[in-house]
Amino acid sequence: MNGKVYIVGAGPGDIGLLTVKGLKCLQKAEVVVYDLHLNAQVLNYINHYAEFIYAGKRGGHHTMTQDEINRVMIEKAKQGKIICRLKGGDPFVFGRGGEEAEALSKEGIEFEIVPGVSSAVAAPAYAGIPLTHRLYSSSFAVVPGYEDAAKGETSINWEKLATGVGTIVFLMTVKNIALVCQRLIENNRNPETPVAVIRWGTRPDQTTIVGNLRNIPDLVKEKDIKPPAVMVVGDVVKLRKHLKWYEKKPLFGQRILVTRKHSGEFELLEELGAEIIEFPTIEIAPPMSWEALDKSIDKIETYNWLIFTSANSIKFFFKRFFERDKDIRELKGIKICAVGSKTALEVKKYGMKVDLVPEEFNAEGLVEAFTEEAKKMRGSEDGKQSKNVKLSTSQLLSFSASQPLSGLKILLPRAEVAREIFPEKVKEMGGEIDIATAYRAVTPEIHGKRLKRFLKEGKISIATFTSAATFNNFMSIMDHDALELLKGVAIAVIGPVTARAVEKAGLSVNIMPEQATIEAMVQEIIERVKDKSQVV
Repeated sequence: MNGKVYIVGAGPGDIGLLTVKGLKCLQKAEVVVYDLHLNAQVLNYINHYAEFIYAGKRGGHHTMTQDEINRVMIEKAKQGKIICRLKGGDPFVFGRGGEEAEALSKEGIEFEIVPGVSSAVAAPAYAGIPLTHRLYSSSFAVVPGYEDAAKGETSINWEKLATGVGTIVFLMTVKNIALVCQRLIENNRNPETPVAVIRWGTRPDQTTIVGNLRNIPDLVKEKDIKPPAVMVVGDVVKLRKHLKWYEKKPLFGQRILVTRKHSGEFELLEELGAEIIEFPTIEIAPPMSWEALDKSIDKIETYNWLIFTSANSIKFFFKRFFERDKDIRELKGIKICAVGSKTALEVKKYGMKVDLVPEEFNAEGLVEAFTEEAKKMRGSEDGKQSKNVKLSTSQLLSFSASQPLSGLKILLPRAEVAREIFPEKVKEMGGEIDIATAYRAVTPEIHGKRLKRFLKEGKISIATFTSAATFNNFMSIMDHDALELLKGVAIAVIGPVTARAVEKAGLSVNIMPEQATIEAMVQEIIERVKDKSQVV
């Protein structure tokens, strides 16, 4: 049986403008045939095992001809595959989607059209220009601007277009802008008619220039505006002065590299106008062996403290805990320490109370927190036990000021590779600690070609690293180009451990919060960008 082809419009650039239906088609596709002018982040939503076929077109240079694109879709469909033909903007607005659908129809292949947000509408909207307005224009037309002036013929009725439509949107017109303006003026459009040209609409590098039919060609040359760009002709352009909103966002123009799976903590950056470039350099996987964790789970009732250092440690611990047929009630009497407020919230999802959250969210903070706990246990100077701490007889007998954690037993489920500062300190203080690997961080199978191009072109302003592993893996993926690629990019790290990894590689850290959390790092980025002199 034949497969099916979804011809999907990916929108003009802002990843948020991809439709829900388009996203679902991407996620189930086995083959994706995609174009050049797409937000690269769209490809992150594609099934990891899907076949990628690049069919990009740039300035007349085609990686694949239209016939070749049609042929590959037909071939893959006849193999029974689900294909997503991913196109920028809307496939039926100068996107040749109709031609592709015709080719599929002739071969009896099932297809579906998933409309996208066209740059004809989106770019003006992000520039603060409504295509229609009760006081300015009640009609608009979308026209291609790439017709060759030398051919002498035209499919456009310039006489009717020039004066018969309130707002005219020209796509792909930068190279022919002088001719387009000349045609409109020759056909009685007022030379003083306002005009806007919007390059890379809806993206962080969106650039908008405003003039009129008489001077806009010169302004385009002066500002060196290159394709892709949208041209808007009409009185509605006047409204930009009051309605522009996108460029006013405090993080407009910022592209921020996130080297872990994008999560809710980074959404504030997007809300404030930044574009997130997701390039996860670590992947969380189960341990190679569950043996150590299984042993600890099987004697869980022997521990006084259970310490979670991250949401991943909680997730993998409880996954294995329940796989071992354990009951949450078996944790009764065990105190829980969570490193970080987010980790504490994750613990509470399991219906448990957190007894301790260190002020500093790192190994040093843990040491300080347990030192304070030891002081509480030591009680008042007369040797009486603190009312808030209950110790067993054996713990009281073994307790001493020189080894304040004597008699206490701690379980620390954590990543395969982690610092040993806290475990060593616990032993120095007389405590007993079992370390069990609950998960490990591995380098994902990821290709950095697209990201390298963005970095080389100076399109990334800030790179964020949430652990030494995310940074070290990034350097490994980028290989010998890594140091050169990060020159001129502000580096933000979550805390001092990550900072040391960056500095060891010979780079400087520009942004580091006082508290080692993603939320704190995000807030620090926002503050530094507001004072742009500090982000260098």
